[in-house]
Amino acid sequence: MKNASLILNVVLLVAVVVLFILHFTQKPSGAVSGANFSPSDVKVAYVNQDSLLKNYDFVKVSVEKLDKQAKSFDDQLAARQGSLQREVQAYQAGANNLTRGQAIALEEDLQKKGQNLQLFQQSLAQQLDEQRAKVSEELYGKLTAYLKTYSKDRGIAVVVRYNRESDILYAGDSLDISKDVIKGLNDAWKTESTKTPSDTTKAKGK
Repeated sequence: MKNASLILNVVLLVAVVVLFILHFTQKPSGAVSGANFSPSDVKVAYVNQDSLLKNYDFVKVSVEKLDKQAKSFDDQLAARQGSLQREVQAYQAGANNLTRGQAIALEEDLQKKGQNLQLFQQSLAQQLDEQRAKVSEELYGKLTAYLKTYSKDRGIAVVVRYNRESDILYAGDSLDISKDVIKGLNDAWKTESTKTPSDTTKAKGK
């Protein structure tokens, strides 16, 4: 199961728009408001999606977990398939020694087991899809929450995703905040991942 590629294709790192109204309505020297506002006054930056997915530790850990889960599901499915296959082979080998009634009963039992195996496979696939969706949602939440603070502190009004599939054909390096954002995200993830359950409980209780 191609977990990494599926994660990359989920709604991930879409354009994040944070318009700071106060920044444009306050009137210290150089402030812009009303009819004097123009698009050139909006500070824009971008995050390279490929760099983020390659270097953000949360993504690495999540993909590794999904890979392990997928392998576990594959092993479970293979074990059940092998067991059913052996039963089918045993039935075929001894079919000549069975009465018509016994043969019909065994065939119906094998057919039911085959249907159950299909349902089991569908259940595993659904569980994995749900886990992928959960990771994608968590990633989106972490990124947008971090960018909201990051952008506000730096006066950035718009942050967009940049990759080969995006509508951006060219963006100057001066607009690339990928390294800075990745570092900040990794620092936050390191702190978060090293917290003990008691730390988390205390934080929620505040």
